[in-house]
Amino acid sequence: MGLRVLHHLNSGSVLGQLIRYAITGGGVTLLGAGLYTGLVLTTPIHPQAAMAAAYLVCVAAGYVLHSRWSFRGHGTRDNPGRTTFRFFVASLISYAMNAFWTWLCTSALGLPDWTPVLPLLFVTPLAMFGINRNWVFK
Repeated sequence: MGLRVLHHLNSGSVLGQLIRYAITGGGVTLLGAGLYTGLVLTTPIHPQAAMAAAYLVCVAAGYVLHSRWSFRGHGTRDNPGRTTFRFFVASLISYAMNAFWTWLCTSALGLPDWTPVLPLLFVTPLAMFGINRNWVFK
């Protein structure tokens, strides 16, 4: 079983990309969730400002890790400028999704400030895998 996972991890298959994306994206997502949670629980910062700060840190880390490892060998990579532009557009979609979760949980539903972390960890990454695989690193 372990050898099969290693094979998929190193392959250019969708499964291999998904596994690498889960590892890399999971790490970047946990970093963002930790930054957001730390800011809203320890400072008087507004939840949306905390989300923006976490986004800025994570977008740079995400680009390097996803382009060099998660989706390595996928797509033509013939136009680095286009890929970079598309990644930043996709990251803005991710940010908008997380800002929506923040608004929905904290403002609209009046839930505790930490609650946007749940959809940030489980919903946004799945949507972003599809966007990154099928549009950014195509």
